[in-house]
Amino acid sequence: MAVDFRFIVIGRGMMGAAAAKYLARQTDGVAVIGPDEPGDRKAHEGVFASHYDEGRITRTIDPDRDWALLANRSIARYGEIARESGVDFYTEAGCVGVAPAESDYLNATRQAAASLGVETAPFDEAGLKSRFPYFAFPSGSAGIFEAKGAGHIRPRKLVRAQSLLAEKAGATVIRDHVVSAREEGGAAVVTTAGGEIYRAEKALLAAGGFSISQNLLPQSVDMTVYGRTVALVEVAEEDADRFAGMPSLILDAPGIDIYLLPPIRYPDGKLYLKIGGDPDNLVLNNDTEMRAWFRTDGREVARDYLKRIVDRIVPELRARSISSTSCVVSYTKSRYPMIGYTASPLIAVLTGCMGTSAKSSDEIGRLGAELILAGRIEDQGYSTDFTPYFR
Repeated sequence: MAVDFRFIVIGRGMMGAAAAKYLARQTDGVAVIGPDEPGDRKAHEGVFASHYDEGRITRTIDPDRDWALLANRSIARYGEIARESGVDFYTEAGCVGVAPAESDYLNATRQAAASLGVETAPFDEAGLKSRFPYFAFPSGSAGIFEAKGAGHIRPRKLVRAQSLLAEKAGATVIRDHVVSAREEGGAAVVTTAGGEIYRAEKALLAAGGFSISQNLLPQSVDMTVYGRTVALVEVAEEDADRFAGMPSLILDAPGIDIYLLPPIRYPDGKLYLKIGGDPDNLVLNNDTEMRAWFRTDGREVARDYLKRIVDRIVPELRARSISSTSCVVSYTKSRYPMIGYTASPLIAVLTGCMGTSAKSSDEIGRLGAELILAGRIEDQGYSTDFTPYFR
């Protein structure tokens, strides 16, 4: 059967756009299929993505060395991506991880950073208070601070940059979404919501949480998708200087497991401090539930919970308003991304990124491209093999 493309990437989020870029740099005949962000989220009937946002934490520091390496390799290429695309998406604000002194989190994070040659600074409770006066951490806390190569990225702009670079390398960008993918007649056959049918030698599914949708794979991927609520706390312009120099924060303390970003200017022109870390899990079982969830502003109970934490750990913040929005995270059995082939040797998956992969998306996308080009992921220095699981 004749094919329209050599390779098709299904999904044009952070991982899919990166994979398309790396594929197009090494071969002709690459297409990436994924829609633009909807103009009216609440009226939108199609698929969504979690990169419709202005802030994601980026840092190498992580208690898991493989996740630290995924991030470290991606962060090292941020400058190149920005220069070649002309899109600035990264702010080096630093990142501090805080937990009880001598906790497993801090010990493992220090070890992982040291193994990768990442420069960090330790802080005891008094040091945290002196260095980061806008925060009020629980008693007995200690921290690890990464000043260089850490801070936050703008995921919307990162996807734009990667899409531009994929096109520049020769990839075809198709602004639609896929409703089915199957092997037929020796080709991967992909059908879009617009009714177009494309044939390729291979297809790579990188559809985030929507990878659990029916008809996208020969077998269902074994992945749990959770609905998450993100709170946005408006910071008054006159208070902006008070929080200048605030880094991104990960707080892993008894009863509190959150991330927080410093004030970032959003498209409405206002400054918002962003916080996430739901008090419990909301499982989304299928495509229909995910679409309905994305049309909401998240859960009030989660928003109020997050606001109470902000009040506690940033006591000098005088919030002008509090709002929220929804996103999803995709959890895997291995706790790592799934990058591998399905029952079909023509259809592979690149998904399940544990809600922590925006910063690492360039490297994850590169690994997906490696899988498609070489048929497997060669030794890359990771202890995991990124094996996918299916139901």
